[in-house]
Amino acid sequence: MTHQKDHSNANKVWFITGTSRGFGRVWADAALKRGDKVAATARNLESIADLKERYGENVLTLELDVTNSEQVRATVEQAYKHFGRLDIVLNNAGYSLVGTIEEASTYDIRALYETNVLGPVAVIQAALPLLRKQGFGHILGTSSNLGHVTLPVIGYYSSSKWAFEAIHESLAEEIKAFGIKVTIIEPGAYATEFGSKDSLKFAQGMEIYTEFKATFFESLSTMERGDPNATPDALFKVVDAENPPLRLFLGSQCLPLVRDIYNERLAVWEEWEEVSSSAQGSSK
Repeated sequence: MTHQKDHSNANKVWFITGTSRGFGRVWADAALKRGDKVAATARNLESIADLKERYGENVLTLELDVTNSEQVRATVEQAYKHFGRLDIVLNNAGYSLVGTIEEASTYDIRALYETNVLGPVAVIQAALPLLRKQGFGHILGTSSNLGHVTLPVIGYYSSSKWAFEAIHESLAEEIKAFGIKVTIIEPGAYATEFGSKDSLKFAQGMEIYTEFKATFFESLSTMERGDPNATPDALFKVVDAENPPLRLFLGSQCLPLVRDIYNERLAVWEEWEEVSSSAQGSSK
């Protein structure tokens, strides 16, 4: 198999899910502005019609619900056929479920995982045979710093990103030999539409948590948020790199937070090391 290793100087072809708003819209627009070609997808085609008006033949707008695996496969194949290759497959579609662990119904949780975990997996599984055939490609996934830490009230969202991270880490090892790269993009808090009612779903509330959730939302409202329009250059450095990282934080607050959390975890594990080791037993 011959791998086409260097597309760093050529215009790239992107397949991006969730381009109607938020990071997906910002990144699709920025990629098109720099002369790349983009297959932009969204559940509602009207929400991305303006991209076609502005960028003409460089953009292919496609309707896509990532929870429909048959539509996913057909859409990925259509984009590949249209442009002749796919350099970057970027899973960005997703939403957050608001509710405590007790409040969220099984239906709420299942629907969240259908979009945030199984949807991206469907895109990856549809794209891999095509990327393997061409001998190169870069799979990107929008995770979160909440793929490493959690917050109350959005614990199920955090858990979907922990699953997302594990899947991509395994994937990176499995497809390395095919010349395909993997990077997990981990934004911190940004002033995007992610917190809008279109991007949030609310579990049915229980009165016992009303005060707790009010305090939580108050703390969120005072959180410093990054500018999403400052992120494309960081993304381009990753996709243009010969050896891109498996993980990339976006924003200045992620690394200090995760460093503190991991230090706490290590301290607890070390404090209980003797108890842990005693559970090993002896092999005979």
